[in-house]
Amino acid sequence: MRTTVNLPDELYGEVRRRAADEGRTVTSFLEQALRDALARHEAGDKPPFVVRPFRGDGVMPGVDLTSNAALLELEEEGTDVDSRR
Repeated sequence: MRTTVNLPDELYGEVRRRAADEGRTVTSFLEQALRDALARHEAGDKPPFVVRPFRGDGVMPGVDLTSNAALLELEEEGTDVDSRR
């Protein structure tokens, strides 16, 4: 399908340069950019999960990490971490 898209001059210039650097046409560059954007949107576009280290004394006394029921009970109680130490 043929269509017209209005882009700011500086954006079009950057697209044209990147396409040339990759040995591609502007059309193929834009097509891939749109496909990539749509794929990210469909995937939820969520940033990767990051585990952040913390300083602490380990597991709270009395917490059984092998028991889902015990962990759920603590969560439902809203147990304050500091009150269990």
